[in-house]
Amino acid sequence: MTERSVLVVEDDPDLLALLEMILQDAGHTVRTAQEGGAALARVAEEMPGVILLDMRMPGMNGWEFAREFRARYGRACPIIVVTAAENARGRAEEIGAEGWLSKPFELEEVLATVARHLSSAEAPPATH
Repeated sequence: MTERSVLVVEDDPDLLALLEMILQDAGHTVRTAQEGGAALARVAEEMPGVILLDMRMPGMNGWEFAREFRARYGRACPIIVVTAAENARGRAEEIGAEGWLSKPFELEEVLATVARHLSSAEAPPATH
């Protein structure tokens, strides 16, 4: 089984670096993008195991990214909304995301959410 990566889409460079560091320290392969267009390019290179998606970004925002991702790839991998909005769950429901994290968040919460969605996305290989 090939290792699945985490794609972090976040325009705040400090938060992006923090998420990348904690996820790598936990053993994940991490790729990053600072806006939706760059994130779509990363997905075209390699489908991640899970996407952590900020909603408000310059360029292509989270809503636009999610719409384009679903049009191209359906539900090929789970999207987790990462937002400072008052109703993170509502933001996640708006785009059909599989989960959400409210900013500010606990680092353990990020790791648990990623692990939960990676394990549910990776089905065991078929046996004959």
